[in-house]
Amino acid sequence: MRDHEILSKISELVDEERELRDRLSAGELSSSEEHARIKTLEESLDQCWDLLRQRRAKRRVGDDPDNAEARPVSEVEGYRQ
Repeated sequence: MRDHEILSKISELVDEERELRDRLSAGELSSSEEHARIKTLEESLDQCWDLLRQRRAKRRVGDDPDNAEARPVSEVEGYRQ
């Protein structure tokens, strides 16, 4: 996945997150439904940002960014902030 594709995916996920929050405010879905989907969206966003950071780091050191791979959610979510 190229940088522009990752950024496009991030934008789609953020838009969906906003839509879910709007639907929750409008009473169109339950809080538990919203929380479950938001958790999945946040995990996907974290994976996308991680992949983008990997690609940029590889590019900076002269490596091929196309060799970067999406890491599993369990790994990405385990990073310390």
